[in-house]
Amino acid sequence: MSASLATVSVLRIVPEIPADVGEVDRLVLEAFGPGRFAKTAERIRERARLAAGYVAREDGRLVGSVRLWAIRVGGVDAVFLGPIAVAAEARDRGLGADLVGACMAQAQSLGVAGVLLVGDLSYFSRFGFEVAPDVKLAGPVDPKRLLWLNINASAPQGLALPA
Repeated sequence: MSASLATVSVLRIVPEIPADVGEVDRLVLEAFGPGRFAKTAERIRERARLAAGYVAREDGRLVGSVRLWAIRVGGVDAVFLGPIAVAAEARDRGLGADLVGACMAQAQSLGVAGVLLVGDLSYFSRFGFEVAPDVKLAGPVDPKRLLWLNINASAPQGLALPA
């Protein structure tokens, strides 16, 4: 009688390193397609400084990523979250939420006023995000999808600009 051992995969969320950039770019392109380059949020990311990034690796293979970008909103330091990308085969396991959680902890350690993102309130409200009616982006965005998470200051007023 032989016992078979089930293989257990190991999933780790770790800070992104420069060697991850190519894999992250491929994953984001697979998740969002070339249409992401036309979005207003992408204009911010193109000019902002990367404040932090996290990747999820399963058995060494990159299966998720998220980034925080340095911005200023109404004169206060903040971070812009996104994009959150998860490989198709790794979705529906809560990995996106785990990546967001890593960013929330990092944002708190950075001492910024809060976190801004463009996304669905129905998903992000569980993390404490609320609609930010007085924040604007330099381009078209559905105002109901512009969300703020207060860390050290309530939602500021004004234009979100790369820092």
